[in-house]
Amino acid sequence: MSEHSEPAVDAATAAFVAHRNLLFTVAYEMLGSAADAEDVLQETWLRWADVDLEQVRDRRAYLVRMTTRQALGRMRTLRRRRESYVGPWLPEPLLTAPDVAEDVELADSVSMAMLLVLETLAPTERAVFVLREVFDLGYDEIAEAVGKTQAAVRQIAHRARAHVAARRPRGAVSPAETHDALRAFQRAVESGDLQGLLDKLAPDVVLLGDGGGVVQAALEPIVGADAVARVLATGRLSTMVAAVLEPVQVNGYPALVLRVEGEVDTVLAVRMDDGLITGLYAVRNPEKLSWVERETALRR
Repeated sequence: MSEHSEPAVDAATAAFVAHRNLLFTVAYEMLGSAADAEDVLQETWLRWADVDLEQVRDRRAYLVRMTTRQALGRMRTLRRRRESYVGPWLPEPLLTAPDVAEDVELADSVSMAMLLVLETLAPTERAVFVLREVFDLGYDEIAEAVGKTQAAVRQIAHRARAHVAARRPRGAVSPAETHDALRAFQRAVESGDLQGLLDKLAPDVVLLGDGGGVVQAALEPIVGADAVARVLATGRLSTMVAAVLEPVQVNGYPALVLRVEGEVDTVLAVRMDDGLITGLYAVRNPEKLSWVERETALRR
């Protein structure tokens, strides 16, 4: 541990606490996992506590760089872990406060749909994209964080922007549109009104279920409006007793939480393209559901 004087320790603590929500958001956007983001923050704090603050010109930027480096190391470990994951992998959902939805760019960047797009980037590309496009860091700061030259970072940023642009949801999506789509889903599950849901589903809609090999979930994506509707009509959601679908805000957008006997069973989020549902994301892995029991503060 550091042998700083008490005032220095207090200053380090104050700076870390002041920027903690920002640092968590950086790590979460890079990892898609709240639990791993928390581990990254713990590692960042241990290193920050030993830094000579008199040598730090911009504490916020310094902390973001430290967090980025720790997250990059963690990303490489997670990539290997996800290669052996049972069934589709989905990001760990967060219950978010209304202020996240009000920041449209932040909400878009942490949405389940965008986090899945970010999963298709290489680790350094993802770090550069997040730091530049979401947090508006300068190329010089990003270069120091990822250990590249500014010229290389500019090239990586250009490549990552093009990659994300080709895969991100098409058309502006309002919370009201997402809410309407989820309401159709809820009616389909609760009353069997499949036509109302089919009207909201894109022909090539994809349903992904993440049970992590721990609980029941489809091991392969379910593709096509008719196939998805059949699953919803005959699947476990429609036959459960003591099950309640609760509208919530998850990752900055409207979502549904399925509770069975009061316990969170499934988090359902959607991807919307041009007003239709193109992705249905059902997170059932119990290890990923604890962060929907309380709101998480996100900042940029």
